[in-house]
Amino acid sequence: MSSDISPTSPPPRRRKASLHQRRRRGAWLLIAPALLLLALAAGWPLARTIWFSFTNALLDNPSDYEMVGLANYFAHRDDITIGVLSDPLWWQAVGNTLWFSVVSVSLELVFGLLLALLMNEKFRGRALVRTAILVPWAIPTIVSAKMWGWMFHDQYGVINDMLGRLGLPSHLAWIAEPSLSMWAVVIADVWKTTPFMALMLLAALQLIPGDLYEAARVDGASAWQRFKRITLPLIMPALVVALIFRVMDAMRVFDLIYVLTSNSEATMSVSGYAREQIVTYQDMGMGSAAAVLVFMMVAGIAAVFIRVSRLNEKEKSS
Repeated sequence: MSSDISPTSPPPRRRKASLHQRRRRGAWLLIAPALLLLALAAGWPLARTIWFSFTNALLDNPSDYEMVGLANYFAHRDDITIGVLSDPLWWQAVGNTLWFSVVSVSLELVFGLLLALLMNEKFRGRALVRTAILVPWAIPTIVSAKMWGWMFHDQYGVINDMLGRLGLPSHLAWIAEPSLSMWAVVIADVWKTTPFMALMLLAALQLIPGDLYEAARVDGASAWQRFKRITLPLIMPALVVALIFRVMDAMRVFDLIYVLTSNSEATMSVSGYAREQIVTYQDMGMGSAAAVLVFMMVAGIAAVFIRVSRLNEKEKSS
């Protein structure tokens, strides 16, 4: 009896492993130019920032410095400047950033999902509605912040005027009052960035086959059951990606807060804290240490999101 596999040919498992290795090498070769460009554009500035975080360099003469170890992170230095992690203002900035990120991203997720569901429906004038919804996202952040600053003005702002017409308190100092200024930032951010969330979720909704909904209707499933059993599970990967991007963006927010509230302590973010150390106090060591901590926070949150999504995929496949 003749065998189909010749004695000299490698076994199927070895051939499959060799093919997998060739594909991996090919994939690495394809992404190598992008990785090299990323290393030049982001890796070198990051390495330089990490280096300066261990020095006492000043912005007016960054080449003249001494190594101070971890003093910029933890300890007192020269009995004048304290380390970032010992500064109460840093922890206030961390609290402001976390509060802003949780509240704004949560609102953007809810409103973005509602807008995506609306734009996914077929109705007359849908193209015009989609265009109108995406306009805030297209406006530059600086312009958006300045516009909302005028709207929140306590003397001639349209927000107080609208509240007055509704019989509500109409002399609120949205920008100057610490208890209101962060809410003003959140409102402006939600208005601008919700379209991004809606666009990401709309792309996922359009990939869902309509036959699934027709079959569910035939089986008597309600609108909520169709959303819970079909829509939400199928858009979950896109939703996780959108959340990762938005949380990372919210954690390093700077321009919106700086333009809208002049980076006051009540609304200062961690990026604003780093900017204040470098630009206002000319302290590149402290500022670089704060920037490194911001990077670690953003990278840690991204790693957690990716890890959780992979665990969920493994549970579904098993």
